[in-house]
Amino acid sequence: MEIVWYGLSCFRMTERGLATVVTDPYESSLGLPTLKLKADIVTVSRDTPEHNYLKAVKGERRVISGPGEYELGGVFITAIRMEPRDSKKNGSKANTLYVFDFEGLTVAHLGDLAYVPTQSQIEDLGAVDIALVPVGGGGALGASEAAEVVSLIEPSIVVPMYFKTGKEELKLSPVARFLSEMGISKAEPVPVLKAAKSGLTDETVVVVLSPAG
Repeated sequence: MEIVWYGLSCFRMTERGLATVVTDPYESSLGLPTLKLKADIVTVSRDTPEHNYLKAVKGERRVISGPGEYELGGVFITAIRMEPRDSKKNGSKANTLYVFDFEGLTVAHLGDLAYVPTQSQIEDLGAVDIALVPVGGGGALGASEAAEVVSLIEPSIVVPMYFKTGKEELKLSPVARFLSEMGISKAEPVPVLKAAKSGLTDETVVVVLSPAG
């Protein structure tokens, strides 16, 4: 399959013969290029302009914005609601996590996750091959929290998202802080992640994507 990142929490995931998925389309007023995407499925993790600008996605798309189990175009989707934690500084908001199953290759999109989930919540995700994880703060996970979440999920591939690329008006940290927490000095961004179940390894690999457009 192929995964392309457009900035913040917005990705397009494609696999031959299966439905195309776009996650968390954002509004262009946030300082990033205007999105012009097509998809069969659009998921929204949180009802804010950083995650819910549906007008950016054309086509006969199905919108999913809440918990449940779905099967659309050959893609199995499990949507898990993460309730607010009022005792946490950045956890006082609801967020929906999505696990996509592309014929056995599973991708978890953690949306606007703001705190480290419990072990039972992690187990609800099931086995995760690729994890798309917020790392730049701004109300979502910061670098150290993101690294802790990765250690709990133990994916084969982790793709950082929701970090500063130089264009966003949001107050976000650069990806370098997360890489440091993961023990990585530097990672050269790539335009697209191409992954197959047969090519996965037991050791977690960090792949930094450069935003398309």
